Amino acid sequence: MRVARAVLTAAALLVLAATGCGGGGPLYRWGHYEGVLYDTYAHPGKADPATQIARLSEDVQRAQAEGERVPPGVHAHLGYMYYLQGNAEAAARELQTEKELFPESAVFIDRLLARLAAPAAP
Repeated sequence: MRVARAVLTAAALLVLAATGCGGGGPLYRWGHYEGVLYDTYAHPGKADPATQIARLSEDVQRAQAEGERVPPGVHAHLGYMYYLQGNAEAAARELQTEKELFPESAVFIDRLLARLAAPAAP
């Protein structure tokens, strides 16, 4: 009887532990990000900066409205797209947002911001 009770208790604890670990859903709202990023490098020119900005901005707004997080890199990519359009102010704003949301990117983002602020060489 004692062994059966111990086995049942152990089994119940394993079931509780297993079900308690995976029910949180996805960590980030990926939206169009993966597709946009793939197209940027696999099919250059397929998704111009304006299209990418529109898609990713929509993803960011939807995530904010639903209380979800965007994945690392979304704001940095948006910053790059704004840079390609010649909008340095919006690029810097998006890079700063990336740095605030993901502090581990600070060294990289600070270098990008420094290059963005530096005057272009002739």
